[in-house]
Amino acid sequence: MKPSASLYSGLKHAGIDFVTSVPCVNLGPLMKLVSSDPCILHLPVTREEEGVGVCAGAWMGGKKPALMMQNSGLGNSINALASLDLLYGIPLLMVISHRGTFGEKISAQVPMGMLTEPLLSAMGIPFIKPRPEGAEGAVVDAWRAAEVKGTPVAVLLDLDFWRQE
Repeated sequence: MKPSASLYSGLKHAGIDFVTSVPCVNLGPLMKLVSSDPCILHLPVTREEEGVGVCAGAWMGGKKPALMMQNSGLGNSINALASLDLLYGIPLLMVISHRGTFGEKISAQVPMGMLTEPLLSAMGIPFIKPRPEGAEGAVVDAWRAAEVKGTPVAVLLDLDFWRQE
């Protein structure tokens, strides 16, 4: 199964029914799968922090939300994550394309690539780094952890993850 199909299957098995996203070339095939699913409301947003807020509102309205984004947008969303989700115990599944890792060809991606895990750790946001063959289970586990702990949980997908797409 291709990486995007495994992630999509994980979203379905986790019961995710609301997704916001910010454009990302790696996440594009997954966004197409989500957009074509009549059981998932997919709302593209212009900025990551907007997605955090919209997902919080969806959760308050009874939905199970996920935010799909690139790690370069993590910095944009720190205040929204801290002052909304973390403060009020709102679960959020973050599916993050982790650019700037080993093999990155765009040097501007490297600084945030190096800071992504430390930023998540400093905020107390758990993260999982699955391989493609474990992606479905990782997504389900991440959502369960988010619900139980009342916190965002990130699924980080590095460049190697996408090589089988």
